[in-house]
Amino acid sequence: MRRIKAILFDLDGVLVDAQDWHFIAFNEALEPFGLQIGRGEHDERFDGLPTHVKLATLADEGRLPPDVHPFVLRAKQDATRRLILARCKPDPEKTDLLRELRDRGLRLAVCSNSARESLRLMLEGAGLVPFLECALSADDVARPKPAPDIYREAMARLGVEPGETVIVEDGAYGVESARRAGGRVLQVGSIAEVDRSRVWDFIESAERGVVLP
Repeated sequence: MRRIKAILFDLDGVLVDAQDWHFIAFNEALEPFGLQIGRGEHDERFDGLPTHVKLATLADEGRLPPDVHPFVLRAKQDATRRLILARCKPDPEKTDLLRELRDRGLRLAVCSNSARESLRLMLEGAGLVPFLECALSADDVARPKPAPDIYREAMARLGVEPGETVIVEDGAYGVESARRAGGRVLQVGSIAEVDRSRVWDFIESAERGVVLP
């Protein structure tokens, strides 16, 4: 039996219900340039990616010229900040879960494709900072998800091996990143699925060797 020592969480859609905020903020930033991204397209192609990657995709497709990207990026960051400050509140179920995991000796980190400032504001607003040893953003690694860099960096900082690590993810890019990093991946469909019984059942299964990377 191999003991699980660390739990790494994605943030948006896993610990904080923030996916709508990014969708709203991105479209608000694009609006002055005559472009809007539909919800279906955003969820299928852009959800979970850093803003600069979304903008590069739009430029490659000829939908948004590169010279306006700095303005869109700044506007998106401002809109995201405003939405976080207005809407991000502690979720007792999530804070209780992280407290229990920490108190039972597990090491906790968050790994998000959000910008560093957005990550900080969400963790503070959601009341999650006291439970985490490490919080990494897309700004902290060379390559964002779906590359495995952010999860490998978190494991290195915590001093744990992939087989000793459970990663909780929701989106396709995040799941790919987690699997490439070698962790044992608990994929959830929504923030509501990140609950005590599901997480502990997965940890116990991983320790018994039932769950493969």
